[in-house]
Amino acid sequence: MNAAVRAVVRMGIYVGAKVYFIREGYQGMVDGGEENIKEASWESVSSMLQMGGTVIGSARCKEFRSHEGRLKAAHNLVQRGITNLCVIGGDGSLTGANLFREEWSGLLEELVQQGLIDEDAVQKYSALHIVGMVGSIDNDFCGTDMTIGTDSALHRIIEVVDAIMTTAQSHQRTFVLEVMGRHCGYLALVSALACGADWVLIPEMPPEDGWEEKMCQKLSATRSRGSRLNIIIVAEGAIDRHGKAITGSVVKDLVVRCLGFDTRVTILGHVQRGGTPSAFDRILASRMGVEAVIALLETTANTPACVVSLCGNQAVRLPLMECVQMTQEVQKAMDEKKFEEAVKLRGRYIHITNHCSGFAQLQPQPPAQYEILGTSNFNIAVLNVGAPAAGMNAAVRSAVRVGISEGHKMFAVNDGFEGFYKGQIKEIKWADVGGWTGQGGSLLGTKRTLPAKYVEKIAEQMRAHNINALLVIGGFEAYLGLMELLEARSNYEEFCIPMCMLPATISNNVPGTDLSIGADTALNSIVETCDRIKQSASGTKRRVFIIETMGGYCGYLASVGGLAAGADAAYIYEEPFDIRDLQSNVEHLTEKMKGAIQRGLVLRNENSNENYTTDFIYQLYSEEGRGVFDCRKNVLGHMQQGGAPSPFDRNFGTKISAKAMLWLTKKMNETFRQGRVFANTEDTCCLLGMRRRALVFQPVVQLKDETDFVHRIPKEQWWLKLRPLMKILAKYKTSYDVSDSGQLEHVVRNIRPKESDPSGAM
Repeated sequence: MNAAVRAVVRMGIYVGAKVYFIREGYQGMVDGGEENIKEASWESVSSMLQMGGTVIGSARCKEFRSHEGRLKAAHNLVQRGITNLCVIGGDGSLTGANLFREEWSGLLEELVQQGLIDEDAVQKYSALHIVGMVGSIDNDFCGTDMTIGTDSALHRIIEVVDAIMTTAQSHQRTFVLEVMGRHCGYLALVSALACGADWVLIPEMPPEDGWEEKMCQKLSATRSRGSRLNIIIVAEGAIDRHGKAITGSVVKDLVVRCLGFDTRVTILGHVQRGGTPSAFDRILASRMGVEAVIALLETTANTPACVVSLCGNQAVRLPLMECVQMTQEVQKAMDEKKFEEAVKLRGRYIHITNHCSGFAQLQPQPPAQYEILGTSNFNIAVLNVGAPAAGMNAAVRSAVRVGISEGHKMFAVNDGFEGFYKGQIKEIKWADVGGWTGQGGSLLGTKRTLPAKYVEKIAEQMRAHNINALLVIGGFEAYLGLMELLEARSNYEEFCIPMCMLPATISNNVPGTDLSIGADTALNSIVETCDRIKQSASGTKRRVFIIETMGGYCGYLASVGGLAAGADAAYIYEEPFDIRDLQSNVEHLTEKMKGAIQRGLVLRNENSNENYTTDFIYQLYSEEGRGVFDCRKNVLGHMQQGGAPSPFDRNFGTKISAKAMLWLTKKMNETFRQGRVFANTEDTCCLLGMRRRALVFQPVVQLKDETDFVHRIPKEQWWLKLRPLMKILAKYKTSYDVSDSGQLEHVVRNIRPKESDPSGAM
């Protein structure tokens, strides 16, 4: 929420508006006074990005629900000339804001009758404009893929799960985790996918009668295959088909009674609401805050109140009450035990149905079913290529288990194409990938070797293992490698098979996708480090930090990391800069440092300029800032590639890999002729990427024209449109192209294509 507050304040000041803090939510609006409604300054929102909660406070207000309370609130706003409200909250807060807006003219008339304001004030402040942003860790608001706070809550849950899994494995225990979600199972479901839990219970999909026996059978089967632990995740609002609550203690008692397993219950509670916000949440909230201000500037008396939402990686505006009504319809369906309808309504926006089907596919199957699985004639190989990226292992696990579920035999190739031509290929079974979701790096091993020199040897290995389809997970080398294999089809029939690539690189430099597996984890590493570095200057004299990020020639990490960390500048290759730009940045920071600002942050992409190196920029800033601030530099290096994958990368890798396996299955069936698979068309060699609102399979041949092969980046990159935001929020005078702002859409039209991805992207 603080990132949203910061963005609204700074964007409001940037466009020339007066911006006010209203403390303690509607209570502060009703109570009024200088302490509760206070003008905000640029400096008053400094150092807010890394803080959890909300610094302006939030409170439930019974008084605002009454007409008298709203009358007081209207009087307090008119006294300060406030006619634009930006409300961050859940459906209750936003519904209250809309009612306030509808009553506004009547409230002003009452204030005139009571002699508290005059007729001129009624004319001057005749309309109240409202824009909403949804702040809720439950992600339970229809109309947006992600609400502010959800990703950070997932981080807290996964941190706890990862810690618990180590102790559970040591003691051979079963752990039952109860997470928040009174009416919405999003946190439970997504965290279950992200940690590879054995069972999940959510409010929208009560288990069928007899679920107790089925769950115990699955837990027992998991243990019998060598696993030393079980994880069960329960949403706090989970119920059975008869409306009876299913709590963590109920599940524990069941497991102990039926299986005798050593079982513990952990209730996460308000831990999920706290802590430092994730990079995703900071970027989401910053984008929404800026969009909210633009929406207020463009609104008229006849424009319905809107809510700023995220759809794919796009900011959109939706009529507030349409979203509220849809959200309430979900609750009504659940109250009436119409669970399928609730899932359908919920699934349209947060794709809970997709999550559920994916989760079911990735769970261990009963032993009897194993005899049926793996009986097809199709063999699929999976390999990692290029540098390691967090989330690769989750993608491999998903591919293996979905492939086995589809009846295929799965083969793992170690060390990329180098291992392929050396024959480092072996069958990989269901149990072999247990616990892989939370592992960083690449457990299969990965190399940058390209296949062109070794196509004959690779063809021999494919022939020897009868490989019928190929899944390549990696970065730019994987993209180049797939094109080389495509060219080799004319000489080697072994490559006339369906081939699919999943983009996985922290640099996010692969054409055909807005986002790559691993980029979110790297962003979080950068942001966490920047937070610590900035904190190290706390209490010292004014200081500027120069930080070098990875990314090759792609400035994604520096730019988006800079937006999330509150950087003053980010130097990248895609936006050329010269000595005058550097001098201007130094002067800008010098002016800021003469005021209340204590710290500055400058990011530089490693290949942004061969002459203006990190050392050069550090020395320039040190010399020109002498007497005002001093400088420190830091090269983040390979720590950006390491660490446990973020919840986003675990789930993104899991979902797109599952989707790719289903596509490969379909293509193999379509191209199976006379006892063999033969696929030689362009559309059988594809990259699966996220494009704006949808996941799209694109032939790699068609991506050639979109690629700058010299610098290994796409020719067009969507995130460059976020750079003006960073500059505006850092107090630079720059132009912001509002043509890229969200347009008002209707909820009924905001239904995405079947290929769309449930995760929002930044």
